[in-house]
Amino acid sequence: MSTTPNTPAASSSQPDTAPARSCKVSTSSHDAPPSPAGKKPAPPCTLVIFGAGGDLTKRLLMPALYNLGIDGLLDDGMKIVGVNHGARETNAWREDLHQSLQQFAADKASTFHAGKLDDDAWNWVAQRLEYMAGEFESDDTFAQLKQKLAQSPGGNVIFYLAVGARFFKPIVEHLGKTGLLQEGEGANGGFRRLVIEKPFGTDLASARDLNAHILQYAQESQVYRIDHFLGKDTVQSILAVRFANALFEPVWRREYIDSVQITAAETIGVEGRGKFYEQTGAFRDMVPNHLFQLLGMVAMEPPNSFDAEAVRDKKAEIFDAIQPLTPDDVVFGQYEKGPAGVGYREEPDVAPRSTTETYAAARVLIENWRWAGVPFYLRTGKRLATRCTEISVQLKPVPFRLFRDTPVDALTPNVLTLRIDPAHGTSFDFNVKTPGPVMQVGAVQSSFDYADFFAERANVGYETLLYDCMLGDATLFQRADSIETSWCAVDSVLHPESGGAQAVHGYAAGSEGPAQADALLARDGHAWRPLQRDAVEKK
Repeated sequence: MSTTPNTPAASSSQPDTAPARSCKVSTSSHDAPPSPAGKKPAPPCTLVIFGAGGDLTKRLLMPALYNLGIDGLLDDGMKIVGVNHGARETNAWREDLHQSLQQFAADKASTFHAGKLDDDAWNWVAQRLEYMAGEFESDDTFAQLKQKLAQSPGGNVIFYLAVGARFFKPIVEHLGKTGLLQEGEGANGGFRRLVIEKPFGTDLASARDLNAHILQYAQESQVYRIDHFLGKDTVQSILAVRFANALFEPVWRREYIDSVQITAAETIGVEGRGKFYEQTGAFRDMVPNHLFQLLGMVAMEPPNSFDAEAVRDKKAEIFDAIQPLTPDDVVFGQYEKGPAGVGYREEPDVAPRSTTETYAAARVLIENWRWAGVPFYLRTGKRLATRCTEISVQLKPVPFRLFRDTPVDALTPNVLTLRIDPAHGTSFDFNVKTPGPVMQVGAVQSSFDYADFFAERANVGYETLLYDCMLGDATLFQRADSIETSWCAVDSVLHPESGGAQAVHGYAAGSEGPAQADALLARDGHAWRPLQRDAVEKK
C-alpha cells in the first residue's frame, strides 16, 4: 500500500462525436504516459493471467491495467500473457477485450477515465497483450509457457490465477515443478509472484490444505492472496481516519465505544450465479474474508509503520483474538418473493428446496485489552432494501442526569459512519441545542463526501492491488496465518458439534433482512442501523 501522495492524473477525453475506432493495434510505437507526481512506474515484468477469457479478466483486471497504463504506472517493458482453454488468435483476444472495455466505459463512466476509451492508451496496452492456448492441468502448457517467459523483462513474472478454485492446486504444482516459481539469484535476479483469488478454502481444513500445498512450491513472500475489498480507497482510508486524527484515536477503545456495525448489503440477487451460490452461500462468500478484513482494519492495534509485515502482523493478532463463533452468534436468511422480485429458490440453477443462505448476520467478540466486551455486528445479504457497504462505530452514551428535565427521552448516540460503497465518505451523528428559549436537545449529522474534496479517479478496485503486487508491497494482501485464523473463528458455525444445520429464515426480497437478525442484536440491547435511513433523514 503506497503512502506516497496521490496526485490525480488528467483524463484524456475524446469529443462525444468521435467515431469508434477499430481495435486493430497500430504499428507505430506508443510510449508509456508520464507518471503522476510522486509516483514511480512499476518495474518491468510479465503478467501471466490464467483464465484470460473469464469474466474477472474482462470486467476487472483489464480495466485496472488500462487505468494503470493511462496513469503512467506501468513500465514500457510490460507484457501481458493470457492463458486459457481453446485455440485463439491474439488479435481475436484483443478485440474481445476491446469491446468489453468499450462497454464497460460506457456503463461505468464513474470508474473509468473520461467515460470512454482513449485510443492511444488502449493501443499501448494492446501491443503488450499475447494470447496462449493451454489446458491448466497439462504439462505441455507449462513447458510452452516456460519457453515463452525465458525472455521476460528483467526475469520478473507475476502469475495471476483468475480461475475457479479447483484449478489453484494443479496450476501452482505445475508452476513449481516446471521451475517457473524459482526466483533469480543476486541483486539483479527477477521476482516470481503468485496472485490467488478467493475463495481461499471453504473451511479451516481446506484452507490449511491449500496453504500447505502452495507452500510446497512457493515461499510465503511470493504469495499474494487477494481480497478486492482492500483495493478500495475508502477501505484503506480507515487507517487514516483512525490514526491521523486526534479526535478519533484516543476514543477508539472499549472505554468509549459501545458497539460496531459492519454492513455489506446488496439489492441484486444471485444474478445467474446460482450454481456458485448453491455451493458457497452468503456466510462463506463474505464473512471470513471481506467482512473480517473490514473488521481487521477497524480493530487492529496501531502498527509501528506502514511496512507490509508491520500492518499484517497487527491484523493477524486481531483475527487470532476473535472469540470462535457459535451457532447462537449467527443468523442465516434466504430471500423470498417480495417487492424487489422473485425468491432465491426461483432463480436459475437453484434447487427448488434449497437451504442455502443469501443473508448472514454475526455477533463477533474480540478477546483483547482494547475491545473486551464490545460487540462487532456483521451483516451481509442479497435482495436487501438498499445497496451499501459501511462501518458504523457507536460511542457509549453520556450520563443523562444533566438533561433529565429537558423534553427528550434519551440522547441520540454519537455514531461515526465510514461509507465504503457506493457512497464514499463519512458522517457523524451528534447532539446540539435546538433554537429557542428552552434547553432542548436535537440530533444532527455532519458529513463529508470524497467527491467534494478530491478529484475523481478512475478505479475499479484492482488498480492499487496490481500496482502494489508489481512493486512487491504485500500490505493489502492476506498471509497464510490470517487466512487460517479467520476460518478458525467461524469453523464451529460451518461444522457445529451438534451436527444440525444452521436454520435459514425467510425474508422478503427488498426488505432489511430476517426478523431473527434483529433479535440477535436485541439480546444486547442494540438495534441495526436502518438500511434506508438516508431517505428517512431527508424527510
